[in-house]
Amino acid sequence: MNILVTNDDGIFSAGVLSLAKSLQPFGNVYVVCPDQERSAISHAITLKSPIKANKVNFFDTSIEAWAVNGTPADCVKMAIEVILKEKPDVVVSGINRGPNLGRDVFYSGTISAAIEGAMYQIPSIAVSLATLKPNASFSIVEPLAYEVFETLFSHKLSAEAVLNINLPYLSKEMVKGVAAVPLAMDVLRYQYVGMNDPQGYLCYWLSDNLGELYFEDEESDYFKLRDGFITVTPLQLNMTNIAMKTKISKWFQGVKQSALSASTHD
Repeated sequence: MNILVTNDDGIFSAGVLSLAKSLQPFGNVYVVCPDQERSAISHAITLKSPIKANKVNFFDTSIEAWAVNGTPADCVKMAIEVILKEKPDVVVSGINRGPNLGRDVFYSGTISAAIEGAMYQIPSIAVSLATLKPNASFSIVEPLAYEVFETLFSHKLSAEAVLNINLPYLSKEMVKGVAAVPLAMDVLRYQYVGMNDPQGYLCYWLSDNLGELYFEDEESDYFKLRDGFITVTPLQLNMTNIAMKTKISKWFQGVKQSALSASTHD
């Protein structure tokens, strides 16, 4: 199995090394990541600047790796269309420092990289770690990641599968299990906080309120992760609201006919 690894924290982040090591037992691992941190860049791609992919020595390992001066989505596109000789069998993005929960899926470069893989009909997985500590030890959760991948790869994932996985920052012995959960879209994690700059002008900064949030829904991704579970949320590419589409079609039935009748009378 050929595995493409990417992330949004940059080619030399600790999380991507742990991810690559966790995946090596399952196949050939290739790493294509941004040359610098590109967090919260969502699904942006580079349109008006040239893209370069430079081969790098990946933490003194034998893993082939490239640094791309673009976004996480750029990295996946470049890997599939330009860099790799064969289309990968799976795309895995991460391990992101900090969880990706609820509304985060719309902001996250980690998740967008996985979505880009699914757009090429490749099963894709985003993995995040539930800690914001700058010096977090990703090696603690390598056994967790390995076990999750072992189960997932023993089943056939659909070509458009996108799985959002969050790992608690716990040792294997402390984890309660794996929970398939929905996104808690009603949770407002980030909020603007006003402050004065050195010149006295009011400006705003996004504050992450993750540690202060209270969750009522015990089946949500936020609650289960804090409760000590590995969370898995399947996402889908097709964002069309089928029920609303049917309603709107009914609203506009006969509109064209009415317009034609009016023009004929004129």
